[in-house]
Amino acid sequence: MLLTIKYFGLIAEVTQKSEETLEFSGKHISELLTLLYAKYEALKTKDFQVAQNQELVATDALVSGQEIALLPPFAGG
Repeated sequence: MLLTIKYFGLIAEVTQKSEETLEFSGKHISELLTLLYAKYEALKTKDFQVAQNQELVATDALVSGQEIALLPPFAGG
């Protein structure tokens, strides 16, 4: 499955890009994160949430969408 991964804020700084396309053969978000942690080791130390098709999902969710976003914590105000 071809996925578009979008990175925002601090996460984009770690990956040095705002978006990329990846071929993914796993089933769960956790497997995708393992792949991304191998590619961007500094991600392991960052807090972020995962959205799939613009909805927040848990790491045990199935990858069902083609667009995944890694979102850093938002500051309130």
